[in-house]
Amino acid sequence: MLDKNGIAQRIAQELRDGWYVNLGIGIPTLVANYIQDDINVVFQSENGILGMGPFPYEGEEDADLINAGKQTITALPGASIFDSATSFAMIRGQHIQLTVLGAMEVSDTGDIANWKIPGRMVKGMGGAMDLVASADNIVVAMMHTNKKGASKLLRECSLPLTGVKCVKRIVTNLAVLDISPEGFQLIERAPGVGVEDIKNATEGRLIIEGDIPEMKF
Repeated sequence: MLDKNGIAQRIAQELRDGWYVNLGIGIPTLVANYIQDDINVVFQSENGILGMGPFPYEGEEDADLINAGKQTITALPGASIFDSATSFAMIRGQHIQLTVLGAMEVSDTGDIANWKIPGRMVKGMGGAMDLVASADNIVVAMMHTNKKGASKLLRECSLPLTGVKCVKRIVTNLAVLDISPEGFQLIERAPGVGVEDIKNATEGRLIIEGDIPEMKF
């Protein structure tokens, strides 16, 4: 199965030349480290930067240059920094071709819960609800199960929803799945992971058609 960097590396294959891409907090921030050399992608963070680069090397961090998750980042030549009003005008105006988000749960109809666990202190939902309401192309980066081994790909989300029927594709440490009218459509398996492993880790409806190829990197 994949680790978090493997999930990010697989999601990087979804990017296309000339796209503007928003990276959410958590695993999605790692995607910037795996961009193919033959494409030009501009990363946006809702706290107000366009043109994010990969994470800085140790000792080269700038504490004033951070992403929405308060991680230090780099800025590529030509990057611009602006206020959150301008940032959300980009998002709400649908100028972002792809949004990559983390999730606590996803339902087999494409609902996503990624901002609140009842009973735990949270600082707020950030830009998640604007992103899921405005984006046409949402890819979720997540672990397939929680720390107790319970599935996070469900028939219905148990946590407060961030968005309804908005997720298009999910990349986990076990598989790549698309949302179809019948449920989670299995597209690819992680290296060394069998179809039965994915079945056992998925609570929601799982559609398996033909031979399922292994991810390629």
